[in-house]
Amino acid sequence: MGYPHAPHPRETLVLSKYFGDPDARSVDGWRKRGGYVALEKALGMTPAEIVNVLKESGLRGRGGAGFPTGMKWSFMKPGDGKPHYLCCNADESEPGTFKDREIMRWTPHALIEGCAIGAYAIGAETCYIYIRGEFTEPLARMEAAVAEARAAGLIGPNAMGTGKRIDVWVHKGAGAYICGEETALMNSLEGRRGNPRIKPPFPAVAGVFGQPTTINNVETLAAVPHILNNGAEWYKKMARPDNPKSTGTKLWSVCGNIARPGNYEVVMGFPFKDFLYDVCGGPLPGRKFKAVIPGGSSVPIMNMAEAEAAVMDYEGMVANGSMLGSAGCIVIDDAQCMVKQIARLTRFYAHESCAQCTQCREGTAWSTKIMERIEAGEGTMADLDTLLDIGENMTGKTICVLSDSCAVPVASGIQKWRDEFEAHITGKRCPFRAAAAA
Repeated sequence: MGYPHAPHPRETLVLSKYFGDPDARSVDGWRKRGGYVALEKALGMTPAEIVNVLKESGLRGRGGAGFPTGMKWSFMKPGDGKPHYLCCNADESEPGTFKDREIMRWTPHALIEGCAIGAYAIGAETCYIYIRGEFTEPLARMEAAVAEARAAGLIGPNAMGTGKRIDVWVHKGAGAYICGEETALMNSLEGRRGNPRIKPPFPAVAGVFGQPTTINNVETLAAVPHILNNGAEWYKKMARPDNPKSTGTKLWSVCGNIARPGNYEVVMGFPFKDFLYDVCGGPLPGRKFKAVIPGGSSVPIMNMAEAEAAVMDYEGMVANGSMLGSAGCIVIDDAQCMVKQIARLTRFYAHESCAQCTQCREGTAWSTKIMERIEAGEGTMADLDTLLDIGENMTGKTICVLSDSCAVPVASGIQKWRDEFEAHITGKRCPFRAAAAA
């Protein structure tokens, strides 16, 4: 899993071009590969000019929400007399997602450069890179790279000799899934419990330390230098002709029952069927694909008719019943029990709930108990309606969407694989476990 792997001919390597190249990790090696040219260019522009380039490019947040990056930056108002902050969300705790860690492992200066450009564009002198607590290697790589960049004068009180202060600091996360939610991240950064905040106020008004703040994902910020170097038009061309709303390349993390798991980079609008069967090698010998979770574990599960009809952009996934999310693609084949897989997901969300909202605290635990009972062959038909009712009361009614993330796979699972749920109930055991034991 991960890099280095031989690029597939149908990949378009932009962010991942130097994955697997140890020399790209150092500041000198990165500069030899064109690094920090975009930062130098940006520091000669006005913040508004940078924001306009990002708006024109169509770059959207790569952490899951897909919000237009240029628009998000425009919410910040340089010159308002307040300290501004940029937070890089490098928590990456969504099951099935492992792209951001590869950026930090192999091209840490790409992220630092993107952070520095972003900070300058929103009028911030300080950027915090909040890294998932379990990411020991990415943490070490980023800390070393930040120290190198500071020593070289690329960031700090006199960034690239311009007299502009751009400080970048690495912060080790608290080791909780919920800290990947942007407002919980800010609470954790401040030394408080990582509970999501009620919005409004939104971070651009009152974020870290109560000051205007922008939060961007690792992949989003790493794309910024490429856009400044190559232009908005170059980025916009990487899209399907009939959908200008999703532009650029996208890193996809692929895991599960598939021949070639790993990280892949393709243009927005790539056919999902070609991606699964050609780029990623198709199913394991003797097996067939049954289901795909395309955007990390919190998006609706696709059956194969939906997956094979989809294209790999924000609108294409929605049109076929799911979401692009963080592009953490989990593949499930016909040897797997869907009830077991969904019970595993609900157990995860029950464990990771911050317990702040009643619907989430009680709903995730209740859903898990029922799912585990069905999986063990001890469920009833009434349990299916109960699960759907619980899910309805968990969706859209909490401070953050962790509650929704637990309800979504349960609802899509019952809708699309109800026969498997009923087989567990009527047969009083898991049919897949029974078949394996036979």
